[in-house]
Amino acid sequence: MKIKVLCFGITRDILGGFEKEIELEEGASVEVLKQKLISDFPEFQKLNSLRIAVNEEYGNEEQIITEKDEIVLIPPVSGG
Repeated sequence: MKIKVLCFGITRDILGGFEKEIELEEGASVEVLKQKLISDFPEFQKLNSLRIAVNEEYGNEEQIITEKDEIVLIPPVSGG
């Protein structure tokens, strides 16, 4: 399945844009998506925390993703 991922902050720089289409197996979880991102874009491994929101709520590792879900990558927040 193909999912659309929205990117903010440093994740936008890593993926090269605000919106990216990612190919995943049917029934993939949030954890599978994280591992795919690290595999395809090794810079993700450098982030000390990365949250993934599914349909406007933080997704847990086991949560299953569908093509209809809105996926948002939320990078670590830095203060200033």
